Amino acid sequence: MLGGLAVCALGGAMCAWAHTPLPWMLGSIFGMGAAQLAGARFETLPGGRDAGMLIVGVSLGLYFTVPVVKEVSRYWPWFVFLGFAAIGFGAASALVLMKLGGVDRPTAYFGSMPGGASEMATMGEDYGAKTHLVAVSHTMRMLVVVSVIPISISLAGFSATEDYRPVTVPFDAAKLAILLAAAAAAGFIARRLRAPTAFTMGPLFLTIALTVCGVQLSSVPTPLTNIAQVLLGAALGVRFERSFIAVAPRLLMALVPSLAVLLGLAALTGWLISMGSGAYIGTALLSAAPGGIAEMSITAKVLRIGVAFVTAAHVVRYLIVVLCTIPMYRLLEWARTRGGPVG
Repeated sequence: MLGGLAVCALGGAMCAWAHTPLPWMLGSIFGMGAAQLAGARFETLPGGRDAGMLIVGVSLGLYFTVPVVKEVSRYWPWFVFLGFAAIGFGAASALVLMKLGGVDRPTAYFGSMPGGASEMATMGEDYGAKTHLVAVSHTMRMLVVVSVIPISISLAGFSATEDYRPVTVPFDAAKLAILLAAAAAAGFIARRLRAPTAFTMGPLFLTIALTVCGVQLSSVPTPLTNIAQVLLGAALGVRFERSFIAVAPRLLMALVPSLAVLLGLAALTGWLISMGSGAYIGTALLSAAPGGIAEMSITAKVLRIGVAFVTAAHVVRYLIVVLCTIPMYRLLEWARTRGGPVG
């Protein structure tokens, strides 16, 4: 565990020195991933990913002041549109993966839906999907999205036109400890209630409620946010063991065009949201990116692009995907067995 933390911290520091976008997360992903592929058997801290998600949830919740909530609430139809569009471009990506990767239909479908890896693997298992291949697909998706999206947004020249700013509250160590403790309790409650990504959702909604009610405890210092990035990056990078490459080489090759389709359709969706709603194109593209809530929201926070908009969009998108993935699969299977156009 100490070796893993050291590698992640070193990778993050190097990326920060090179001024890359999202340096501490990208550096820890590639540092840990490279070490694992080289034969190291590093481990992550127990509960490290949950801790990182907790910190991210709290820091994001501070952006949701009353004026921001009112403004973001105007866009809810577009967030719903994004949720169902995500199922659509996930299905299109699955079709490519199935045709080129030689995998069965359930594995391709649940491995391509832009929801949580654990949720999709659990759902897919009930329909005969190979859960280890579903996990591989989601790991590669997250790696590509977290790597490509921040760099692409930066290279495209989208500026940090942050309209939403967190409540200006001085840092107070004691009150921050209280806030984090309450957020941890909210995370445990959300997990007991089987909420998806509980340690993001619980702290996020708790902090939003406190912020809207005018309860001001403490800001979240930047070093703590960097630590959260390292913990999230380590959780992604540790999956890339040597055995990972040996799993279904044809699947890994097919993931390249499959993910290209996924990203292309996601970008088109973001463009449509921007054109239709008037939202800043950079904000809309981040909102449509098929990554996780914590990873994409922290990307928006670091780049200072539409944090509240991006967070709200990903929460709604994630919930729709998790709730509608199985009904949509059943519908597609019904259409296929009835001789419809579904592949």
